[in-house]
Amino acid sequence: MQHKKNSCDMVAGVEVKKAATSRRTFLKSGLAVAAGSVAAGFPMISVAAPKVIKMQTSWPSSDIWMDFARQYTDRVERMSGGRLKVDLLPAGAVVKAFQVMDAVSDGVLDAAHTVPVYWYGKHKAASLFGTGPVFGGSATTMLAWFNAGGGKDLYRELTQDIMGLNVYGFLGFPMPAQPFGWFKTPITKASEVKGFKYRTVGLAADLMQKMGMSVAQLPGGEIVPAMERGVIDAFEFNNPSSDLRFGSPDVAKHYFLSSYHQASESFEFLFNKDFYDDLDDDMKAILEYGVESASTANTAIALDNYSKDLIEIQKKGVTVHRTSQEILDAELKAWDEIIPDLEKDPYMKKVLDSQRAWVDRVVFYELMNSPDYTLAYNHYFPGKLKL
Repeated sequence: MQHKKNSCDMVAGVEVKKAATSRRTFLKSGLAVAAGSVAAGFPMISVAAPKVIKMQTSWPSSDIWMDFARQYTDRVERMSGGRLKVDLLPAGAVVKAFQVMDAVSDGVLDAAHTVPVYWYGKHKAASLFGTGPVFGGSATTMLAWFNAGGGKDLYRELTQDIMGLNVYGFLGFPMPAQPFGWFKTPITKASEVKGFKYRTVGLAADLMQKMGMSVAQLPGGEIVPAMERGVIDAFEFNNPSSDLRFGSPDVAKHYFLSSYHQASESFEFLFNKDFYDDLDDDMKAILEYGVESASTANTAIALDNYSKDLIEIQKKGVTVHRTSQEILDAELKAWDEIIPDLEKDPYMKKVLDSQRAWVDRVVFYELMNSPDYTLAYNHYFPGKLKL
């Protein structure tokens, strides 16, 4: 006679129900016992608090460049798994926009997001790392010079050896060439700019003075108020998005794109040397190579926003012009007059020689290799581009 299968067995005359023990149940109970043993025999290991980086920008809180800076800080925090946290502050939160280099060097700030030209007053060579003569190279060309053509070593020589600053600096985001700027009346001839009170910064100030303007060097957030008060009567900043947010269309109705005064600028990411040296090697790498990551991200949102905001500027009754060939030629001639004076300084001559050699070789390849994009654009969008 067959016995019926069931989930009970008789042990010493007592009916015992079998436990259906799964692998998951076993692992869970095993881990619980192990955890209990560890808790009973060893102290708990605490997770270190994140390293906080106090970083100030040179931009007002409303400027699109704060969004660019956040792309960097977000990437740093995510790549570090939360071990790095950046306290990102706008211009003026701790020091003024032009004072961030000193603040980082002195340890008042751990880091800054700025541009080299903002410490041009400390040494004119600062402008060679963003707003100097272009020789025909774009911002992408010159950022490549910084990273692969000797520029990084020359920057370190200037900041640490010549000036004794306690900083490290990295450059990122090759900016589109900056507009000639905002004027109340249309201008087509170089002679028409003489006498203007004009806002720009760095060696571009020397350039515009050569062209007959008087120049005020102001941070971005002070430009439109200065225009309203009559301190200046023409200006440039950098891009359509910043200009739109600053309220530039309210104070001038003629916007000139294309210029050689600042055609190859990049952001500067500054770190206090002592703070940086104290970090673990992987954190240093995250801060350095995070610049390259943000550079790509910044380029994407720049092209998206700058192009859309240029349309919004036109909707506000602003006429957008391309700077005349005569004015562009006058800018190059003004650079020709400035360069010999700059080269009286041996260090600046060394930098300019390095840049010229790089551009001579690299831009020859770039121009020979590049197809005529204007021809292609006109083919697909005929009649739209008026040069």
